[in-house]
Amino acid sequence: MVSVNAGAAWAKALFPVVGSEGLTALWAGLAALLLLAVVRPWRTRVTRLDARNLLVYGLMLGMMNLCIYRSFERIPLGIAVAIEVTGPLAVVILASRHLRDFIWVACAGLGLWLLLPLREGAASLDPVGVKYALAAAFCWAMYIVFGKRVSTLKGGQAVAWGMLAASLFAVPFGVAHAGAALFTPSMLMGGLAVALLSSALPYTLEMMALARLPQRVFGILVSAGPAIAALAGFFMLNERLSTVQWLAIALVIMASGGAAATAGKR
Repeated sequence: MVSVNAGAAWAKALFPVVGSEGLTALWAGLAALLLLAVVRPWRTRVTRLDARNLLVYGLMLGMMNLCIYRSFERIPLGIAVAIEVTGPLAVVILASRHLRDFIWVACAGLGLWLLLPLREGAASLDPVGVKYALAAAFCWAMYIVFGKRVSTLKGGQAVAWGMLAASLFAVPFGVAHAGAALFTPSMLMGGLAVALLSSALPYTLEMMALARLPQRVFGILVSAGPAIAALAGFFMLNERLSTVQWLAIALVIMASGGAAATAGKR
């Protein structure tokens, strides 16, 4: 989680040069090259159904990152990630049939109500940035649904093919937006750092963690993402949140961690 959010903060610092579209293109393109070189997924054939699911999985991955980067341009990291994690939270809750999960829905709803500029006296947030964060939440939910369908592929095939599909979506947007600025040595190095911090390193650590931790414990730890994002924004970008915004982030974390802790085997 530290790696992912440090990469996000690093990416936000590069937005003034190439924009969110350009940074998404660099992230997806370089991460795809790294994964293809390491995994070499073409050594094993995939079925036509898997290929369709991989295409949607990769498209959702690319759109999720483009939307959240556009959100980062307009609102603080911690707030954007707190909104974004409602996507996987919805997947957990919709897959459950327990009444207790309505507690976590209410908790998340209260957090979002405190976070978003819906009440009188609320801290001002760019509404476009909020909409992009909500779009990223939807894409993250779909990424989980279709990622589950291709999770039976071995040896990192799903991630490698998915990242290639994401790059085919993201790279044309980035080149059209930023042009030759994407290919300067300093920007390529910055993009490589984002690709390593936001993709290659955390995906590897996630697999190592999942091999050693129960899925429920893993989900609880991942739910701390918004807090770590807010801290990354504070230390790396000098983004300061109000007490109410910190409380709202804590409620979203509680809802996400609680849902993971009480979820059934499904």
